[in-house]
Parts: sequence; C-alpha cells; structure tokens
Amino acid sequence: MPKRPHLIDALAGFGVTFKTMFKKPITEQYPEEPGATAQRYHGRHQLNRYEDGLEKCIGCELCAWACPADAIFVEGADNTEAERFSPGERYGQVYQINYLRCIGCGLCIEACPTRALTMTNDYEMADDNRSDLIYGKDKLLAPLQPDMTAPPHAMAAGSTDEDYYRGNIRSDGLATPLGMPSVRSSVTPKRAAL
Repeated sequence: MPKRPHLIDALAGFGVTFKTMFKKPITEQYPEEPGATAQRYHGRHQLNRYEDGLEKCIGCELCAWACPADAIFVEGADNTEAERFSPGERYGQVYQINYLRCIGCGLCIEACPTRALTMTNDYEMADDNRSDLIYGKDKLLAPLQPDMTAPPHAMAAGSTDEDYYRGNIRSDGLATPLGMPSVRSSVTPKRAAL
C-alpha cells in the first residue's frame, strides 16, 4: 500500500481550519440573552398545583423509587380536614431533590401517577455552596397564581379527590368539567357499542 506524503495529510488537516477561518463567528450573549431551549428540555423540576392551589403531590414516593441516582427524598404525611395540602389522603410533607446527584433522566416524571412532577426549561442552577443545590419544596413548588389560595385549605365544595384527578376543578372552586374528557368517559361509550 503506497504511503501518502506528509504534506497531503497536513493540507487535509489545515482544510478544516481554513474552512472555519472564513465563516462568520456566532457569539451568544449568554448571561444577558439566554438561549432558547427545546420544548421537551429536561431542566429544573417543578411540583405542580391544581387550579385552586392544592398540591398535586400525594407523597407516594414513586419518583424516589424510580430515580436511578437516588437523588429524590420524599416523606409523605396524612391530610386532615383541618389541614389539607392535597385532595387525596396524603401529601408530600418533605420533598427534596439533590441536584448534585440528579442526572436529568426524567424517570421520576414518568413514575408520577398524578403528574405532580414536571421538568421546566430552567437550566441556571449553578451555585458556590453544595448545600444550596439540595432543593426543597420551597424551591420546587410552582408559584401561586393570583386566583389560587395557598394551602392548607378545604377541597372545592361538593367535590371529591377524583374530581381533582380528572381535572374537573376550576380556580373559583366549582367542580365542573374542564378541558379534555376523562379517560373513563371516552372509553365507556365505545365498549357499550361493542
């Protein structure tokens, strides 16, 4: 097999350099103008709320079990009629995510039965203190909207926890159907026709 002269190899290597030398450089003004992320970007986690302000997390700990990096700690507690944080029997009293361990895989999102946990597009989480990278409920809970009431408070009048899970609760406390129909209501007529 004939050897190529070293000069040809050098010119091939410099070809890449010369191509990029004449292209206009792209400069991102990062801290001042953060770049856009993809819609399904795996950023910081967020604990969501129902339309009336109650928390969606029921403290089941499935997200912690699904996490391969053991980055999530959940401690559930029972709701009472005097102090209700979520519509079900339980809520996540302590919720922590250790971002020193989190690998951003999203398995916790898939494991959540109430869609309480989602990932935002926020990626600026750098800190100079390791203990500040362990986020608790205070940093993870979605902010209250103006029409929401801060928990603990009672469920909407005349509603059940099933109304919340199906999305039939509005911020004004009425239990009326909103959005897409529930899975059970859309499947039942098809089965009846068979």
